[in-house]
Amino acid sequence: MSSAFQSLTPSINGNSSLREPQICSYEALQKFHNEQFDPDTFKEAGIVLPVGCGKSGCITLTPFAFKSKRALVIAPGVAIAQQLQKDFEPLTSFYRRCSVLTNEFPEAVEIRGTDTNLDDLKESDVVITNIQQLQGIDNRWLDKLEDDFFDLIIFDEGHHSVAQTWNSLKEKFPKAAVVNYSATPERSDGQIMSGEVVYSFPIAQAIKSGYVKELKGVVLNPQSLKYVRKEGGDEVEVSLEEVIKLGEEDSGFRRSIVTSTESLNTIVDASIHQLMNKRQETGNNKLKIIASALNYQHCVQIVEAYRARGFKTDYVHSKNDSKLNDRVLSQLNAHELDVIVQVRKLNEGFDHPYLSVAAVFSVFSNLSPFVQFVGRIMRVITQNEPDNPLNKGVVVFHAGSNIANRWTDFKKFSKADQEYYNQLLPLEEFPVLTGAGKTSYEILPKLVDDNEISVRSQADISISELNLIDDPKALEALEYLRSIGATGKIEDLLETIPTSKVQVRKAKRKALPDRVKTSAMLIVKRLQLNPNGKNLDKSFHLANLPYVISQIHSDINKVVGKKSGCRADLNIGELELIDSKYDSILIALEGRLK
Repeated sequence: MSSAFQSLTPSINGNSSLREPQICSYEALQKFHNEQFDPDTFKEAGIVLPVGCGKSGCITLTPFAFKSKRALVIAPGVAIAQQLQKDFEPLTSFYRRCSVLTNEFPEAVEIRGTDTNLDDLKESDVVITNIQQLQGIDNRWLDKLEDDFFDLIIFDEGHHSVAQTWNSLKEKFPKAAVVNYSATPERSDGQIMSGEVVYSFPIAQAIKSGYVKELKGVVLNPQSLKYVRKEGGDEVEVSLEEVIKLGEEDSGFRRSIVTSTESLNTIVDASIHQLMNKRQETGNNKLKIIASALNYQHCVQIVEAYRARGFKTDYVHSKNDSKLNDRVLSQLNAHELDVIVQVRKLNEGFDHPYLSVAAVFSVFSNLSPFVQFVGRIMRVITQNEPDNPLNKGVVVFHAGSNIANRWTDFKKFSKADQEYYNQLLPLEEFPVLTGAGKTSYEILPKLVDDNEISVRSQADISISELNLIDDPKALEALEYLRSIGATGKIEDLLETIPTSKVQVRKAKRKALPDRVKTSAMLIVKRLQLNPNGKNLDKSFHLANLPYVISQIHSDINKVVGKKSGCRADLNIGELELIDSKYDSILIALEGRLK
């Protein structure tokens, strides 16, 4: 008996409801299957599409290109798997929405928990699941299936498909064709997606077609930086060229740039200015900032900085309880936040088009996660309107944080995108804009070890803007303006965002519990204790982590002379006293607990 993918005739060529990359990827895969596919020697193909170009639709068309008997679609996580299931379901299917099929549809089944049984799989034309369902103790399926049960495997976010779990799946069904879909064919560890890329859609064309936002980079270029090493404690002034070089070569310098208070504040202020400009230009106050953080403690620091400026801010973290992250995402989708901060969480499958400004606080050691992060602001708000100001995104980053090197790598990422990336201006050659309205910042970070570089002061911050689609005439005009010393409204863009004492107090008070929790986790880790054990509390009431948290809070209360439950009464002076004594509180407590 033939499957739906063999018996039904989809309306694809000439279908005005389909996008160019959906039609072209189907044709490329059809050609691959008919002319190149060999189950023993040449069975993998890759499709590279920018975020927002209709990849889910492409996936639903792929089994038709192969006339598949039964297809298996693998997503990297639950959220993507659930969305793909909807795209295959008759009532909500991509086929119905885009008039690909009318009355009959493929039988789709999702593997999720215990709701699906083996007979369901046998009756299906396509099976959708996330890779975790086929791993370890959750894998109740593979051993029960014949080696030819699937003749096509489709990997969504196929840059993962070189991992061992994915390879085991390919080995289980050795004759099946494999198609990898991804916007980033390179994994975070540098490995390249397996299989020949048979089709890619250039990002420049995606922008021109209105499928994704046009991006603009805003680079914070310090004209001079001072930093110190503990070796003698001498201050050394560094030029912009040296800043960029050190940002690429010295990880201690990169970390100091990103985590130093004043450098952090320049990125916060610049991103807020960009958001306010976009909201004013579009008249849409739903536009938001997404920020990337290095770690949990850094995340709390960034959240506090935005809150102190009156912007509703929260964060998601890969180690947070899923309910906490879901609550924050619900607030985001309800437009109750201005800023969301992520630590390795908002990547594949996340879709919120109103994210319009990406503030880069973290340091990306590989290209793929940076591409994924920038992709969060690329989804358009209004479809097929490339000139609509709502469909413009901004990436804000610091010249010293090694992002310059990442942008350079960006150009080499995909052959299909050379037209776009090769037109990106080399960041090393950006002239520092000078003139009136210079802004100076003071930085006094702490030295963690003997070799860490600490930024001490930062002067004459200037902003350079680059459009990521090159216009020679615009560049010529820009160079002329620079040659005569014109600086436009650079001083306005760099103006410090004002904060009130009340906002600062509230932000500090709200950040304190997260700060304490992070510190407690570090102490428990350094003492090599089980967080859930009960080694510390002599009464055996509290586990180790809650006990350390309670002790830190108790010591903080002693510093300011407050009883438990009186945090709402803390004034700014008391909060600053806590800041000044915080490290000594932790050192003393850890000494007592050893």
